[in-house]
Amino acid sequence: MQQLKTLIHSGININQGTHFTRITARAIVIKNNKILLMYTNRYEDYSLPGGGVDEGESIEQGLIRELSEETGAKNITVVKGFGLYEEYRPWYKNDFDIIHIKSYCYVCNIADEFGKAKLEHYEQQNGMTAKWVDINDAIAHNERTLANSEKQGLSILRETYLLKQIAQTLF
Repeated sequence: MQQLKTLIHSGININQGTHFTRITARAIVIKNNKILLMYTNRYEDYSLPGGGVDEGESIEQGLIRELSEETGAKNITVVKGFGLYEEYRPWYKNDFDIIHIKSYCYVCNIADEFGKAKLEHYEQQNGMTAKWVDINDAIAHNERTLANSEKQGLSILRETYLLKQIAQTLF
């Protein structure tokens, strides 16, 4: 899969400390010139649906499971790979210093009807909801959050970069 970017968050030296790798899968679903995104009220940002790949799952299996859980999407098919975004972040628990996140992004198709989303407890607490959005509106929104909000999470840099790449390539 094409390497899109590697981001090392400020204050991190990847040659010092302990780190672990987390494999994630992110879905790019486009219909009628809109993209399916997750809006997170807590962080005031848009992100691609997806998340961690469980042990024993392929990346594509994890992608389908995460997309279904977060959005309620049905009849998901993986069309093609889009790219890999890697990042190194500080880790917030005592077992490691750094997390290395590898986000594999895929273009997917889904059915028109949705089932019920099955959000995890923290996703519900963060106010995550699936929305069809104009991609340029989502990029502008995330850029405003980056410029003006102290609530932003670390993933907004990744998500804004990915949305810009998707807008240039797929729209």
